[in-house]
Amino acid sequence: MDYLLTALGLVCFLEGLPYAAFPDRIKQWLEHIAKLPSDQLRFWGGALMAVGLGLVYLGRRYGGP
Repeated sequence: MDYLLTALGLVCFLEGLPYAAFPDRIKQWLEHIAKLPSDQLRFWGGALMAVGLGLVYLGRRYGGP
């Protein structure tokens, strides 16, 4: 349970950081993303999930106890 809370806290921190640090740039980026085709968003979302799962696997497999 400690790992889950740590992971969720880290996700919240990393997700909120750009909005707090660069709010105007985020608005521009979101307008750009809204114009992208759904297939392209789906592809990149899936690719990022695969990279994330791969990193979790590597961390759990080769990381410390």
